[in-house]
Amino acid sequence: MTGDKEMVNQQIIPYLSPPIKKIIMHLDESLFTSLEEIRLRSGQPLVMKIGEADYAIDIKGKLAQDFRNTYVVTGEDIYRTIASLSDNSLYAFEEEIKRGFITVKGGHRAGLAGQVVMEGNQVRTIKDFSGICLRIAREIKNCAEPVLKNVIPGSGQIMNTLIISPPRCGKTTFLRDITRNISLSGQRNVVVVDERSEIAGCYRGIPQLDIGPRTDVLDACPKALGMIMAVRSLSPQVIIADEIGRTEDAEAIQECINAGVSVISSVHAGNMQELSRRPVMKNLLEQKLFQRGIVLSRRQGPGTVEEIIRWA
Repeated sequence: MTGDKEMVNQQIIPYLSPPIKKIIMHLDESLFTSLEEIRLRSGQPLVMKIGEADYAIDIKGKLAQDFRNTYVVTGEDIYRTIASLSDNSLYAFEEEIKRGFITVKGGHRAGLAGQVVMEGNQVRTIKDFSGICLRIAREIKNCAEPVLKNVIPGSGQIMNTLIISPPRCGKTTFLRDITRNISLSGQRNVVVVDERSEIAGCYRGIPQLDIGPRTDVLDACPKALGMIMAVRSLSPQVIIADEIGRTEDAEAIQECINAGVSVISSVHAGNMQELSRRPVMKNLLEQKLFQRGIVLSRRQGPGTVEEIIRWA
């Protein structure tokens, strides 16, 4: 609990605008243990996700599920917070901003809402910011321990594994812990292709979260491109990638496995029925490229293991 208090006080609160900083400093610090998100929307109540519930906050730091008569975020709050997140230099964070978020020290991520500026079919930037979703990054070491024997059986071979879950069910946290464990055990090189900077939580190129001593990270790199780059240049035995689902992802996974590299990844789906209705994933499963499936939910909190599937 002490770690959570220090983390929020030192790595989250300093980025917030002065009025919001003052409000949150009035909160009971025991709530920081379950804090998942802080949401700022211009002209709307300040909202915090604590555990399974959303709460608005009044100017005295009192939580309320009735959003009336609570603190309303101003445009100035958004401007001051964005300036702090970007070290007063939006230009320096241009690449991150056009991907919709800024990663800060500690691996925490600020998702951005506003006017999207297009250049052809590509996002050039976001301007006139109207909202910020500040997501708290946490390591839960050994959370994947109950499934490790299925991913790394007694033979020592790494099973090609797919982690299946809806959003906010802990799949990225599971991937991170599996990565750390594989990197710690045996003489295996691991590469994380971290397209959205969530697994390693890189800040200025340096992982902020523990992914083990034998792990390299291709941060902010498209998954399909990064997997092929890793095979050709980093000699991995294992490649980790989050949230696959596109045709090019499937083709890259097949190329990695054919090259003798194990792949562990995740995908958004509530269950196998949902997964099999997606053509790309259905094709991957029919090819039997994955040997294990791990289905997660929030039924007993994030990371609840609902099912372990053996495809091979």
